[in-house]
Amino acid sequence: MLNNIHNRIRSIIKKRGFIRYLNNILWLMSEKVLRIVAGLLVGIWVARFLGPEQFGVLSYVLSFTAIFGCVAKLGFDGILIRDLVNEPNERDKYLGTAFWLKIIGAILALTSIAIILPFTSNDATTNLYIFIIGAGIIFQSFEVIDFYFQSKVQGKVVSICKTIQLALSSLIKIYLVLVKAELVWFVLVVLVDSLSLAISYIIAYRLQKKPTFYLIFDLAIARKLLKESWPMILSGVAISVYMKIDQVMIKEIMGPVSVGYYAVAVRLTEVWLFITAAVTTSLFPAVLNAKKVDERLYYQRLLNLYRLLILISVVISIAMTLFSVEIVETAFGSEYLPSVDILIIYIWSNIFIFMNNGSRMWYTAENKQKLISFNLVIGAVINVFLNLILINYYGLIGAAFATLISYFLAIYLGNAIFKGTRINFKLQTKALLTFYWIGWDKNGK
Repeated sequence: MLNNIHNRIRSIIKKRGFIRYLNNILWLMSEKVLRIVAGLLVGIWVARFLGPEQFGVLSYVLSFTAIFGCVAKLGFDGILIRDLVNEPNERDKYLGTAFWLKIIGAILALTSIAIILPFTSNDATTNLYIFIIGAGIIFQSFEVIDFYFQSKVQGKVVSICKTIQLALSSLIKIYLVLVKAELVWFVLVVLVDSLSLAISYIIAYRLQKKPTFYLIFDLAIARKLLKESWPMILSGVAISVYMKIDQVMIKEIMGPVSVGYYAVAVRLTEVWLFITAAVTTSLFPAVLNAKKVDERLYYQRLLNLYRLLILISVVISIAMTLFSVEIVETAFGSEYLPSVDILIIYIWSNIFIFMNNGSRMWYTAENKQKLISFNLVIGAVINVFLNLILINYYGLIGAAFATLISYFLAIYLGNAIFKGTRINFKLQTKALLTFYWIGWDKNGK
């Protein structure tokens, strides 16, 4: 039996297609891990140098622009990759149309920012920072080149482009810390990041000796992309509100120093999210394959996926809770110690974020993307409402609880609303109650 397994593995590895896809995954994953490590280490150094108030201003500006930046993405990234694979002869039409749609989306995002800013309590300098970073949204349009390379399974090219941008950004930030630069220079780095990545994409595409697509726009393709992507647009906006609106509201109610404390807790929580992406990406193909064979096996594997995600998040949450003081003080310094109480609460939201990544895969497999968009939108509205109430009464602790409660309601309890998602609710409930047991039930359920 072992010989058969060994021979089977060797036959798979010898296939050129397997090697091609494996190399593609390794390049993409390597870049993501490098970005997480570099982002955390350099980010900590920048936060320590700037201090809570200036770091709070920077975090607020990034959060504010991110909420509007997600609109410019238009949510059709995966759809575009699919169509580039299925219709390679229409490559230039798809790339050109997607590029101009994203340009239009960026203009709409910047216009929305300009309309809303007068209603904030920002001073002129903070508004200037927002427009500087917001200008980078336009350069996101060139990410259609990224999707072209992904459709060709050329993750190496994409990873090299992003690694160059990451290295340049990290070196500039380190230099700015060493020379004790003012905050405006760190804001400009964010714009340089977007510009440098766009330039690297353009150079990589030109080296392929492909004809330009920037002058092409197909109205029929534009309608098709937007028609299919609107649920993803809603999801993107809702997720962005989930992740960023608390920092925007904290600044308006409590000031930038409080945002600095809160942003540290958020960063120490979000740094773990690459794990859930790696786990779901690696294991969900096995879940989907089971669906083709046996429905009971499919749901058993999905249950075990939920259990694994919850187990990992619980272990991380316990460790971060027990050692929160040491982690914050060692990494960010004693002036950020007020972040500890926030972190102890906020870190537990990872349970629902981890579970949501597995749940999104189930929604996709069952073709229920519209329902998850609805849940996320409702959850985002609840999050804003809770933040408005709890921040005023309980400060930063209230904001952390607002996030935790809204995740619980939208990601978990929201599945009990619709008949078509109640089976997922039951699986999640069982996984939450038995996350310590990853294996086969005796009755196969």
